[in-house]
Amino acid sequence: MIEPSRLRSRPTMDDVAAVAGVSRGTVSRVLNGGHNVSRQALAAVERAISKTGYVVNQHARSLVTQRSGSVAFILSEPQDKLFEDPNFNNLLRGCTQVLAEHDITLLLTVAATGEDRQRIGRWVTAGHVDGALLISNHLGSPLIAELKERGLPFVVCGRPLGQERDVTYVASDDRDGARQMTEHLRSTGRRRIAIITGPLDTPGGVDRLAGYREIVGHGDPELIATGDYTRASGEEAMARLLRQAPDLDAVFVCSDLMAAGAITTLQRAGRRVPEDVAVGGFDDNKIATTTTPLLTTIRQPWARQSAEMVRLLLAHIDGEEHSAVILPTDLVVRDSA
Repeated sequence: MIEPSRLRSRPTMDDVAAVAGVSRGTVSRVLNGGHNVSRQALAAVERAISKTGYVVNQHARSLVTQRSGSVAFILSEPQDKLFEDPNFNNLLRGCTQVLAEHDITLLLTVAATGEDRQRIGRWVTAGHVDGALLISNHLGSPLIAELKERGLPFVVCGRPLGQERDVTYVASDDRDGARQMTEHLRSTGRRRIAIITGPLDTPGGVDRLAGYREIVGHGDPELIATGDYTRASGEEAMARLLRQAPDLDAVFVCSDLMAAGAITTLQRAGRRVPEDVAVGGFDDNKIATTTTPLLTTIRQPWARQSAEMVRLLLAHIDGEEHSAVILPTDLVVRDSA
């Protein structure tokens, strides 16, 4: 029986072994993945850890495992977008929660410029993290090439344009979601359906425009405007569309945040939503239930997307091959269309 006086100081692996009735080596194997440990011994060690309050020395563990116990969350957008756009917070929160179940810390980094991306690429490949989650990747970003060259495991959120064959990624089915929304707008009798796209160097920008065009044809250029996923760009793009095509009767806006901006512009112009102009969004984040009227939109499965990104990254860290997951999207009908 271990003496209580020993447990008043910081518990050690020897303390855990004594309480569990196993060897120190067994405790070490449990702490490093539980390989070659019986279920009975594993349960005994876990109970002893809880009883003693033992905390793993991550620095010591990293010397043995050559792992840091941390993962980088790299957002390739200006920092203010992190706070404005709920999508990034949904992903950050989801990935943090799933990684915590594996006792892995998530480190947030913001790479707003090309110089930022090069600097962060050097930092994450210097042994500070075991892998990376790349969020809002833009075509031509040096990060993917940097991480591939240095052999750091990573997962891209969204289709990595032009690199789908050799990069692990998780994406919502943007193209099908866009088809669903455009078909819905058409089913309500709308005939002059405009679109506000996202940036056309991102997969969401490219694929949602492609899905829209599958339904309406190539598309009248006067019915197409590009935004950058911010509320302000939604306002500006909607104003541009009203000048270009004043007879439009619907608009598919490729993010809920931009859709909120588009509704503001329409209302300022005296257009009723949905009576004069139907509005559809994309994301189904918290903004969709704060607009007036409530926003019809395409739902992305945020929790599942986060879980799949972490699952694939951990598998990649353990040496598994590249893979991809495409998740379905769903139409959510509310009042705006």
